[in-house]
Formats: sequence, structure tokens, C-alpha cells
Amino acid sequence: MTLSISHKTTTSISKLPFSTLFAGSSLPHGPYTTLTATQFLQRQRNGCQRRRGGEQMCLPCDPDEVDRVCKVIDELFALDRNMEAVLDECGVMLSHDLVVDVLHRFKHARKPAFRFFCWAGKMPGFEHDSRTYNSMMSILGKTRQFETMVALLEEMGEKGFLTMETFSIAIKAFASAKERKKAVGIFDMMKKYKIKVGVDAVNFLFDSLGAAKLVKEAQVVFEKLRDRFVPNLQTYTILLNGWCKVRNLLEAGRVWNEMIDKGFMPDIVAHNIMLQGLLKCQKKSDSIKLFEVMKAKGPLPDVRSYTILIQDLCKRNMMQEAVDYFNEMVDRGCQPDAALYTCLITGFGRQRKMDTVYDLLKEMRERGYPPDGRTYNALIKLMVSQHMPDDAVRVYKKMVRSGIEPTIHTYNMIMKSYFATKNYEMGRAVWDEMRHKGCCPDDNSYTVFIGGLIRQGRPDEACNYIEEMMEKGMKAPQLDYNKFGADFSKYGNPVILEELARKMNFAGKFEVSNVLASWVDMMKKNSKRTVAT
Repeated sequence: MTLSISHKTTTSISKLPFSTLFAGSSLPHGPYTTLTATQFLQRQRNGCQRRRGGEQMCLPCDPDEVDRVCKVIDELFALDRNMEAVLDECGVMLSHDLVVDVLHRFKHARKPAFRFFCWAGKMPGFEHDSRTYNSMMSILGKTRQFETMVALLEEMGEKGFLTMETFSIAIKAFASAKERKKAVGIFDMMKKYKIKVGVDAVNFLFDSLGAAKLVKEAQVVFEKLRDRFVPNLQTYTILLNGWCKVRNLLEAGRVWNEMIDKGFMPDIVAHNIMLQGLLKCQKKSDSIKLFEVMKAKGPLPDVRSYTILIQDLCKRNMMQEAVDYFNEMVDRGCQPDAALYTCLITGFGRQRKMDTVYDLLKEMRERGYPPDGRTYNALIKLMVSQHMPDDAVRVYKKMVRSGIEPTIHTYNMIMKSYFATKNYEMGRAVWDEMRHKGCCPDDNSYTVFIGGLIRQGRPDEACNYIEEMMEKGMKAPQLDYNKFGADFSKYGNPVILEELARKMNFAGKFEVSNVLASWVDMMKKNSKRTVAT
């Protein structure tokens, strides 16, 4: 079927028949093996591990038991009571699956996660395995608790629990924090525990450094390791991707040429990376030339090649040209996928051509490519950008009914939209729904929610959630604290603000602490004047 742009009168975004499309939807509440480096990385590439919101998913266990444990942690950790003693009395049937599921619920809250992890490790009859250690390692790495993370690495080494995944987590964590030397130092630890450092491990290091835009450092390490490993096609492809990501076409071209000189012919993956790199650098004519060469001499463009071109055209609002490439692709026998449809849906949505968006959604299902998580999130983003949170919720309901688990980004978008339209009750409902579904709020979730509470005139409660973030080991929210203090002074209790200022000072947030303290002083002075009057 050939896609054509509808020439009917453009339908207003508010008149999109999502009520018909999503009719009847309701809001529900509702053997580990150590892998070799090659096996692990191959699984990463193939995406054969089950995922939750783009992250690795653990094996399922009794959700009611997970809920019960998480409720104890949530309620008692915040109150600073003896969480461990209550867990002791609960008769928790510990399993590795349960521990991993609980840790996943607190993946952005390192302090309660680590306390639970330590408690579980001390329970009679239970011993952590590689999977539970790796789950905790991932939380520590993302929150940059490197000292504790390395201590766990050593502990795992002593117990013989180290896997390639463990080192991959550590490398990625250090690279994300731009700690190149520490990332490279993981290789020394691998040697210490007699784990062979092969080309797959080196490639993972380069890929992690490139993802953190440290490709220059990756190139330096590559030169140092030239005599210690034999690079393959993937090595050069990863370096090529890194240079394209930072828009350095000169270095990308050098890697491309070296790849060919070493006897590696660039495959479709390498061509697609270069195609995307040229477009990122605003070299549209060069990208089209490369695309035409691919069609003439190979490797033939695949759906990813067309998606790269079409996505760029959609960003430029060149929808007719995007449709032309789509039709060309189909005529050549290359089938579209959900990612390509999502690009077109986003492009037409920006132009408010909602009849076409609806037609594309219908066509996706007819072709056997139902909307995936990215499609639903793109639709939700489209709705919230037009300040239509109720429509976003209808999309969310359909998403859940389709068996696709919403990500933290899904909830954050909808919650932010409700607060932006001053529907505080529904904003709070989204927060509660997110927590009920076991989705751990991240820094952005708290920032959006706290901002909504402040605008609602509930500064005392906002203060409590800021303190909760800090107690969980999260960063203080990115707020205008001077404005926060001003808003708080109208409705809040100075004692609560004073306590928050003290905790900020203790956490090393001296500038924020001083700002809040100045507002506390002002509130106390105003209170004295009122009493005197």
C-alpha cells in the first residue's frame, strides 16, 4: 500500500478520534547462567534478554510478596525506623528473584536499596548470587557510588561471582561519569581474577566511552592496546560511531579508511552510522550521495537506512519528501517497522495532521507492526505538548492494555502536563499510579511533583518530598530555591524550612542552604512583627 499525504482539511489535534481508537480501555492496577564475554555481548546486540522499559528485566516472582516488602521499606525507611527489624518479623520468603525485583523498585533510591541488599545478605539460608550482586552494582554505578561499587566487586571476586556482566556494569558506570582511567582500570581487575580480556570486552569499553562522548579517550586507549588485542569490524564500527556522535567527520573518515586498509569492508551498520553522522553535521547532499551509492553498489539500504533519512526530513518538516522515501522503500521490497512509522507519526503530529496520524496507526496494525513503547511515548509526548493530558492518559491506557509496560518517562510526561494545566488532583493521581505500579520515581519525577506541590500552595509537603529524596540518596531537585523560599514564606511553616536548610547544609549544598536560611530568618521576623501588632 502506498502512503499518501491526505489533502483533506487538517483535523484539529483536539478532534483526533482517540476516544474511538482506545474505547473500552481501563486503567488497571494492578536458571541464571554465567555468560562468556562473547555470549553476553551477543545477547546485548540481539536484544534477546527480556526488557522492562528498555532495561534488563529479572525473572518474575510473586508480585504480592514484592509489594509487601517494598511497602515496609518505603514506610519505615522514610520514618527512619528499624526497617531491618520489621523485615525480620515479616517472614519474607527470600529468593534471588524477589531480591532483584525489590532492588528494581528502588533503582533510583540507592540508600534503601543498599540497606535491603545488606539485610538480605545476612539472613540465614540466603546468599546473594551474581544476579543480585549485579543488580545492586547497577544501582551504585548509576548513582556514582564508586567506592561501594568497587568494594562489592572485590567481594564478588572473593566469592567467585564475577561475570562479564559485572565488569560491563562497572565499565559503563565509570565511562558515564567520564572516569576513563577507572574504566580502563577494570581490565586490570579482570586479569586479577583470571578473566580473559578479549576483543569483545575491549569493544564494550570503547562503546561505553563513545556513549559518554569520550571517543577521543577511546581512541587513545585503542592506540595503547593495539599490540594486546586484534581489532575486528565491530571495533572500527564502534569508533566510527563515537566520532560521528560528536560530529567529527574528519576523524570518522580516518577510521573508515583505516577499516578498509585493514581488510574490513564497511557493512550496512557502518554505512548507516556514517549516513546518520553526515546528517547530524548538516551534510545533507553528502548523505544523499552516500545513500545513492549504497543503492547502486551496496550494501543495499535497509529499513534503518530509510528511517535515518526519514527522521531527518520529519525534523525539517519536509513531510512530502519523507513520504516519497517511505514509498520508495516499500516499492523496493523493504518492509517498514514500528520505529519508522513512529518517525512519520511524530512528523505529521507536529503539523497537526491528525487524520494522517490516525491512518498511520491503522496501517501499522494492518501491516503487522503494532505500536511499540516508543510509538506510545511519542503519541503521549504529542498530546502533552498540546496541553492535552486527558488524551495522553487515553493513550497510556491503551499502552497498558496492549501489554507494553510504561517507562518512568511515560509517567513524567503525563504528570508534568497535568501540573502545567493546573490540574493538581490528576497530577497527584499520576504520581500515585506510578508508585502503585512499582515504577521507581527518578530525579525528574520528584522535581516535577515537587514543583506541582509548590504551585498548588502546599510547600510543607513539597519540603517533605525534597527531604525524602535526600534521605534516599538522590540529588536535591533542580529548583529555583530563591523562588521556592519566596513561595514557601507565603504558606509554609518556618520550622520545616529550617530543617530542610539544615539537611541541605549537611549534604554539602551550602548555597541552597544559605538561600533557604535567609528565607527562614525573614519568616521569623515577619512573624514577630505580626505578634507585636
